[in-house]
Amino acid sequence: MTKLGTHLIVDAWQAPADLLNDPERIRYALLEGITAGEATLIDLCVHHFSPHGVTATATLAESHIAIHTWPEYGYFAADLFFCGQGKPEEALNVIKTALEAQKIRVQSFERGFPTFIEHEPPLEAAMYPSFA
Repeated sequence: MTKLGTHLIVDAWQAPADLLNDPERIRYALLEGITAGEATLIDLCVHHFSPHGVTATATLAESHIAIHTWPEYGYFAADLFFCGQGKPEEALNVIKTALEAQKIRVQSFERGFPTFIEHEPPLEAAMYPSFA
């Protein structure tokens, strides 16, 4: 396989509801995770739902982190997709610790394409002026 990235799919339980319902805590957890994962932040969007729950997405030069919380269940779901040299496992450790999840399930996937599939070299913007 020609590996282009690592994608972590996360389910976490038994986290305190007040942490999962705190948009600033979520923002802080993502920013600290991005630093620990040696990633580069492009944009961060955090939304607090009424009456509870937070969704946050971080667009990274290396791809993204997304988290969705259900405080009433002590649960959050996240996915971290890093390509290049980033460390998604380190980012996840920081997020898990910041949100005090007691149980966690992580599925890790290598992203890319099988070596038996022929592919063209990367497209250059000059070939497609409407995309430049």
